[in-house]
Amino acid sequence: MQYVLLARMKRASLSLAFNKDQSVLDIALQAHFDSAEAFSRAFSRTFKQSPSQFRRCPNWENWHRTYDFALQDKEMMNLDVKIVMFDKRQVALLRHQGTESQVFQTAERFVEWATQNPLKKASQKREIYTVTHSERSDLGDEMQLDICGTHEGEVSPNQYGVVKSYIPEGRCAVVRHTGSYESAGKTCQEMYRSWLPTSHEELRDFPCFFHYLNFAHEVDECELITDIYLPIK
Repeated sequence: MQYVLLARMKRASLSLAFNKDQSVLDIALQAHFDSAEAFSRAFSRTFKQSPSQFRRCPNWENWHRTYDFALQDKEMMNLDVKIVMFDKRQVALLRHQGTESQVFQTAERFVEWATQNPLKKASQKREIYTVTHSERSDLGDEMQLDICGTHEGEVSPNQYGVVKSYIPEGRCAVVRHTGSYESAGKTCQEMYRSWLPTSHEELRDFPCFFHYLNFAHEVDECELITDIYLPIK
């Protein structure tokens, strides 16, 4: 029961942070609560903030401590890896430099910028990527990654630190991961550890990157879909 509650609260908390147009009542009903009041009490017990406080200023450090579960290291077999030609993507980019627990703060800034700067083509949905330049260590060292969204045209100087950039074209090994973001890292490690040495492929001079086909505030965690790209020569 506690696990189910935490799973529902995870989606609810991310909806509060990243879907500002959705009402607290709608989020409460989505999380299977009968009222906003019952949801608020449970939310406050879980995160030490009320839903409105979390929406205004999320305590991401405490949020990560709530979900700091030890992932079991299990053998991953039969990765369905495909070789594709990735087309160049013009993107708006915001670099995260800090701990893993601060990533959502950076993501919030990017979402604020993206809300104010929609794509030129209204019919086209912005694709969201992260490009991983480094990984966190078990000692809590800083990590560096780029949060990117496809964007045509120039990026004007802005208070958020978003700049114009691109993800280059080229051959990539890609695997589709279903499930949590945390376990997606395990899938990526397995590509390096098991698939790459036996594939006779060589890495290109560009880091691994992730394409998010949906998000944790939109679907249950088990329904998350992420394409993991490994650039190869």
